[in-house]
Amino acid sequence: MKIRIKGNSVRYRLTQSEVTQLWEKGHWEEQTQFASKTFLYAIEIQHADDLSADFTDNRITLYMPKVMVDELHDTDKVGFDGWSGPVRLLIEKDFACIDNTEEDQSDHYPNPCQKTD
Repeated sequence: MKIRIKGNSVRYRLTQSEVTQLWEKGHWEEQTQFASKTFLYAIEIQHADDLSADFTDNRITLYMPKVMVDELHDTDKVGFDGWSGPVRLLIEKDFACIDNTEEDQSDHYPNPCQKTD
């Protein structure tokens, strides 16, 4: 899972297996270990109508309605966006890059812009 934060915008990108884990288990979490603290970022299914988020104890949790998780898992839908107070939230499938990159992209979604000849 990748997280991108810019100002009051938080975007999560999930690979195919991460979407499957979220769909099967109801949550997905990753962490970044700093010298003095651990930063956690997570997604949890919540029985609600809209995306929401919270930041507590060095952890960003994005809450996603079950119907959205189902659609992300079962269809070609690329992602969802919404607001949680002043913060814009985006959650998207992580597509393989078209350019040359050294990152392992074997679990990324096929890029719809990639030519297949």
